[in-house]
Amino acid sequence: MIKRSKLFGNKTRVTFCLPADQPAGRVSVVGDFNDWQPGLHELQARRNGTRTVSVPLEPGHYAFRYLASDGVWLDDEEADAVGPRGSELRL
Repeated sequence: MIKRSKLFGNKTRVTFCLPADQPAGRVSVVGDFNDWQPGLHELQARRNGTRTVSVPLEPGHYAFRYLASDGVWLDDEEADAVGPRGSELRL
C-alpha cells in the first residue's frame, strides 16, 4: 500500500507499507529516489503487524521495489504501474 500526503511546497510524503504477511526479516524500499541503495529506507514494524517507511519526494516519476534481507525482490501491487524496472510511482 502507498499513502501520499502533501507537504509544504511541492513535496509529497510517500508512505510505503507492507502487510503483515510479507517476508520476515528486514525489508527496504529502494528506487530512483535513493540510488537503489538497500538500508537507506528500511521499513519499521508497527503494532498492527504492518511495516512502513515514509520518504519525502519531489514531483516526478519514480521506479522502486522492496528488497528483503534474504535477497527477495517485491513489487507493490498498488503502485501506479509495474514496469521492467519494478513498481512505478508518479507524483
